[in-house]
Parts: sequence; C-alpha cells; structure tokens
Amino acid sequence: MKTAKEYVEIGATAVHLEDMGGMIDPVTAGRTVRALKENVSVPVHYHAHCVSGMTQMTYWEVMHAGADVVDVDVSAFALGSSHPAAESTIAALKNTPRDTGLDYTKLQPINAYFKQMRVKYANVLSKLVGVDINVVRHQIPGGMYSNLEMQLASLNASDRLGEVLEEVVRVRHDMGYPPLGTPFSQMCGAQAATNVITGSRYRMISREVRAYVQGKYGIPPAPVSDELKKRVLAEGEQPITCRPADLIPPGYEAKRAEIGDLAKSEEDVLTYIMFPADGKKFLQKKYGVSA
Repeated sequence: MKTAKEYVEIGATAVHLEDMGGMIDPVTAGRTVRALKENVSVPVHYHAHCVSGMTQMTYWEVMHAGADVVDVDVSAFALGSSHPAAESTIAALKNTPRDTGLDYTKLQPINAYFKQMRVKYANVLSKLVGVDINVVRHQIPGGMYSNLEMQLASLNASDRLGEVLEEVVRVRHDMGYPPLGTPFSQMCGAQAATNVITGSRYRMISREVRAYVQGKYGIPPAPVSDELKKRVLAEGEQPITCRPADLIPPGYEAKRAEIGDLAKSEEDVLTYIMFPADGKKFLQKKYGVSA
C-alpha cells in the first residue's frame, strides 16, 4: 500500500498489479486488491498468467474485490502460459454486479482467425499442457516459460526443461532474488540453461549477469552469493552503488546525428540507440528507404 500511494502521489493514473506466472493465491490477491481500492483513488488493474492453474480463481476473487481491469486473451491463445480467456470471463460475470456489458459472441470471428495462427505457428507455441504448480517455486513468467522451451529445443535439450527450472531457483538465490520481470527473468533463465547444458555452474556467465553482479542494474533486493561475486568481480573490486546511468557518457545527440534523416521522431532515435542493427533496418522499412 505504501508503494502504491507513493506512485499515485507522483502522478500515477492507475495501479497495475502483475503476477507474471500465476503464483499468487486467490485469497492473497483478493486481499491485496481490496486494500488498494480502500487506499488509492485511481483504477486498479490486475494481470496474471495461468501457469499455476490458480489464475481463473484468482481473477474471480480480484474482480469481486473491486479490480477495475483484468487482462485476458481470446480463448485461442488463452490459459497455459498465457492469460484467462476473455469469453469465459465475460460469461462468468454476466448478470452479476460486475457484468461487463460485452457480448462474447462478437469475439468468435477474431478467435477463429487466431486458431488458424496457432496452426501456422505451432512450432513456436509453448508445449505446456495443463498446469505447472512448481511456478510457485521457480517463478518463471509465462512469456519466459515458452522462451526457455524454444532455447532448449534449439539445443536438442527439450527433455532438460525440468532441470533448468530447478536451476532457476538456485540462480535466482545467487543473484539476490531479482523480481522475475523483464529483463531479469531472461537473465536468470538463460544463465540457468547455460549452467545445465554445460554441466558446470557459472563456467560461462552472460554479459548481462556480469553487469548485474557489478551493480549496473541497481542494488539487488538481497545479497549476491559469494560464489557468483568471486567469478565476476576482480580481486578487491566492489559493485557500484551509484546510479548506473551516471557512469554512461551522454550519447543521444551523437546517435541522432549518426542515424540522420532516417529518424523522424524521438522514438525513432531511441529505437536506433537500443537496437542499432535491427533498428536501422526497421526504420528503413518503416519509411520505405532502400538499404
């Protein structure tokens, strides 16, 4: 509640709660939303994935607790590592005080289209069948779950997903329990996969994990393990404690000059800064400029 109030005080127009794996039980989620509705004046949004199998029950609780918005998907792409189905949610709320007023039958042509997309892109869809209650332990987000599946499949190691998820728990402990939203979920997941595939913990450490241990992503919620620090930091080296961006020289103007007239807006410049090679190709395609 303290954090939510602070956000509202500095101008937040909504409070968005995200449970990226469906880890929060219905009672806890309902209590949290109810308390938020009593303590802040802005709308409360709730977002959760269905990996654990609890999320539809959780949505029912948070909606009755006063949540103003819940995130859903058309049923063709719902459940599993995704969100509850829009059609089911609309139907369940009909003739209740939280009736959405929406007609789920109008989603049928949209759903039919995306069913075809499932067939077309079956090779990249998550293979999660049913539920994985172990998400409560490993806390891998729904989006990262399918990412790990694809990474392991590319290495002909799909059968080692269980080992990787167990290693995620250990890696996250070693990293000081970063919240597993982007980019930390990808960092933990990729490092866990590397540890399992190579058969040696931290023999290879990604550039991102090294930067994290050096303090370049901020101060971790809990201490980083001595083992990981020893493998990353030079003898006598300490993680930085200042604002990481203060160590980076200004670069916006130089990059804007570098991309030149191809960038038509500030967003275009930022796209190029974050993704130099792909960003340039994207802008060329966006504005019909030949390479």
